[in-house]
Amino acid sequence: MIYFFFNIFLALVWALANGQISLSNLGIGFLLGYAVLWFSKPLLGPTGYFRRLPVALRFVVFFFWQLVLSNLRVAYDVITPPLYMRPGIVAVPLDAKTDQEITLLANLITLTPGTLSLNLSEDRSTLYVHAMFVDSPNSVRDSIKNGFERRLLELMR
Repeated sequence: MIYFFFNIFLALVWALANGQISLSNLGIGFLLGYAVLWFSKPLLGPTGYFRRLPVALRFVVFFFWQLVLSNLRVAYDVITPPLYMRPGIVAVPLDAKTDQEITLLANLITLTPGTLSLNLSEDRSTLYVHAMFVDSPNSVRDSIKNGFERRLLELMR
């Protein structure tokens, strides 16, 4: 985590050296800072930062893509006269074990329009999710397991 903050510091230094703090300058500074940290790896010692940052960026892009798709699907169902929704509750077995992993997964599901995390089983092995479009419980389960949970665990572990 210290490398991430150091990378942000390098981005700020770059923006200040250019005399203008803007999103584009900070982005360029972040990329240049990442390159500086990458080339100074032998001096800094072993770290998982260079493996985790690309995973985190892919996760953010995936989440925003899912957010856009979900919003479009819900908006289309609300705007068009026939209702296409088939609401249902799906039990999703969890590979996430820690409180942090389960909480983040439940929050990501709830933040996505059309889905809502309802409850966690007593043994913490199953998350109950209400989905607006349940064509097949297995498809909803698979989309959560192979989408959000797999990527979240890849990022967290």
